[in-house]
Amino acid sequence: MVTVRLRPLEEADLPVFEHAYSTRDGAGEHQWFGFSPPGRGLAEMGALGPHGGRLTVTADDRAAGSAFWFRREWGPAETSWCWEVALHILAEQRRRGLGTQALSLLTRYLFDHTLAWRVQAVADAANTASQRMIIRAGFTREGVLRAAQWREGRRHDQVLYSLLRDDLPPQP
Repeated sequence: MVTVRLRPLEEADLPVFEHAYSTRDGAGEHQWFGFSPPGRGLAEMGALGPHGGRLTVTADDRAAGSAFWFRREWGPAETSWCWEVALHILAEQRRRGLGTQALSLLTRYLFDHTLAWRVQAVADAANTASQRMIIRAGFTREGVLRAAQWREGRRHDQVLYSLLRDDLPPQP
């Protein structure tokens, strides 16, 4: 079994992710939003911050992808916010169960270290693999966000999922 962990983004990760996300094949058909400026640093790549962050997903101590989170508001900012999470697993690491493990670790991390009551995830309506992964991590499907994302010249429907603090099983 592969050991999946999350750790802070490091300078050594930047070229790996820069290369991986620089093409449609590397980013994946549901996450290709076009080219990004080259040479981005830790802050620009989304290292830890008060309104979100990025951790490196490792598999057997080697970088295997990124786990992201950012703040979403559903009303007054003080009382009606949650984290939205996203993953990007490197193309050569996909279909090994790393995403499910990483999403579960990230969700637990956010509930353990922030006051968030809700964590949500969104998947492209055509990305059934991501939808299955999100459900395996314990999330509940809430509905479809019609034409919510602009990508590759057209609008795409997204499926919204959530996990509430009360939904988490007790830790052993």
